[in-house]
Amino acid sequence: MGSADETIDRCDYCRLPIPRRTVTVDHDGQEYKFCSESCRDAQADHDQVFTEYHGFRRFQPGVSALDASLPQGIPRNSFVMLTDLAGTRNEAVHAELVWRALQRGEQVIVMTFLEPPVSFIQTFVTLEWNILPYLEENLLHIVDCFTYRVSDRDRMFDRMNSWNRHLSAVAADACTHVRDPSEIGELESRLDSALEAHDMQDEGIVVIDSLTEFGTHVQPIQAYNFVKDVRADVCKGRFVPIFAGATVTSEENTFPHDLEYMVDGIIEMRINPEIVEDALVKQIRVRKMSGVLTYPEWSVYEYTSGQGIVTFDPIEEMKESRRARGEDVDAADERPGDEQTSEQEVMDAETAVVEADQADVTVIDAAGGDAENGDDADEDDPEAGDGDPADGEN
Repeated sequence: MGSADETIDRCDYCRLPIPRRTVTVDHDGQEYKFCSESCRDAQADHDQVFTEYHGFRRFQPGVSALDASLPQGIPRNSFVMLTDLAGTRNEAVHAELVWRALQRGEQVIVMTFLEPPVSFIQTFVTLEWNILPYLEENLLHIVDCFTYRVSDRDRMFDRMNSWNRHLSAVAADACTHVRDPSEIGELESRLDSALEAHDMQDEGIVVIDSLTEFGTHVQPIQAYNFVKDVRADVCKGRFVPIFAGATVTSEENTFPHDLEYMVDGIIEMRINPEIVEDALVKQIRVRKMSGVLTYPEWSVYEYTSGQGIVTFDPIEEMKESRRARGEDVDAADERPGDEQTSEQEVMDAETAVVEADQADVTVIDAAGGDAENGDDADEDDPEAGDGDPADGEN
């Protein structure tokens, strides 16, 4: 039996299903079907067709934890917010998004508000990913929104060691420095110029390291307008996705965390202290991604040099550790104490129900006796005063 997809009539140009009437064209004895006259005319003007109707609109980010939660990939016109807590290594997640895009042959633009270009490059060095060739070939471009804080850049360069001076020299031609990050017009202009210079249309990604830090430079209304403008121009206009970091602070209902209604995707990272005793475990999940199937399940992760994000089961890791020490893992996992506690809880619950039933019966019997015997019922009460039988005997 053929698959359901084989029974769907698809347009021979756009490859979308044909919902209504079919527009046909005969060419060299072959009949071609189109969903509309527009597709028929477009086919006549072009030598190629779309073999996958959604291929140019979705992509796999290449980060294992995200790929597992997004089997259909991420739409290319998405603005994705990565919310994180301190200690989740959000900078490593940003670095892997960049690295995987470069490995796919795509160009990347990064806007850094939290650190200078040299520190940004060091993140990749720590993960054993060499991005120096990509900087040299201008496949990776950095819009520097941090160095404006340094009044004397030459002095900063002179204080660097030889290794950092080398990194700075390699990145010099691949950086655009923003004079004043509080000037929204300059930010948008620098980003647009970088996109134009790299001819980024339907390819590549943009990474903004921290919307939280950006929000400290401008008024809230300016911050909202910046996000809305770049989402409209870059994501919706160019089909270039943006990944923007957003650290959770005590003010959870302020910018940028009140943008959940507007962004296309939300990836959450958190610290969970309950999975493993006396340990903080990092977790990640895709909470929302418009237009595609999403599995919003928490996954435990850690970062490994050369591999990037690695998901694992901490309970299984503990079992393996106990096996390595020669402990009886299966017997330990039975947890007889927990089973006894569970059975005891059931017995206690059943006993409570029986006692409650008996109490109800006693109350009903006592009420019945009062109705039939009147004041005689008080004779059974030792605290009934003058009607106590014990007083008569004495």
